[in-house]
Amino acid sequence: MYNPFTLEGKAILVTGASSGIGRATAIECSKMGATVVITGRNEQRLNETYLQLEGDNHIQIIADLCVNSDIDVLVDQLPLLDGCVNNAGVVKTLLTQFISEEAIKNILQVNTIAPILLTQQLIKKKKLNKNSSIVFTSSVSGVFVAALGNVLYSTSKGAINGFVKNSALDLASKKIRVNAVTPAMINTAIFDEGTITEEQLQEDMKKYPLKRYGKPEEVAFAIIYLLSDASSWVTGSNLLIDGGFSLL
Repeated sequence: MYNPFTLEGKAILVTGASSGIGRATAIECSKMGATVVITGRNEQRLNETYLQLEGDNHIQIIADLCVNSDIDVLVDQLPLLDGCVNNAGVVKTLLTQFISEEAIKNILQVNTIAPILLTQQLIKKKKLNKNSSIVFTSSVSGVFVAALGNVLYSTSKGAINGFVKNSALDLASKKIRVNAVTPAMINTAIFDEGTITEEQLQEDMKKYPLKRYGKPEEVAFAIIYLLSDASSWVTGSNLLIDGGFSLL
């Protein structure tokens, strides 16, 4: 059956694959026929993702992308790739007046520096095939909206959007595309911690025209589009996935 979004014959690296959007992306890529390489810091949770992948020949590699030597080891173990999903990230809630240098370094290291250095190493060590696609998971924060206490997270994602546009231009001559998905609130395990009540969540959802948060799979489907040949003329773009939140 004709399918312009197929990933058959493609090898895809997904970072932050232990949970949330990363896990959903890895699973959905495997369903679309890709050979998936997943990486994350938590061995147990990464293996849980691995066991849900469909098909054969998938690879899991434990790595902390905040450690430069781990990036080197990861890249050296990779097969030739047709796509990379830079998804790993953390959230830090802190008002501007309480920012510390340590907090700045911590969140930028995970959300900004690590994926940029990984991308640089993939290019330098020629791990990406011609016509490959690199996709970053960004956020509406720092690009379309702002929120109290979200200054560092927004800063880290705003920097990623700048990197996407400029690296897309740099890598166009190599026939490598670079894009980002920009989701609003996605229903992930962050809500399982119990710090936010169900009533608070329901009230917050009313801010969205579609009256709900997104699902990890809905972001994964957009990422698959950007990884597939269906988006072969798309680079330097920022695909908004926000349930209409930025319309208000």
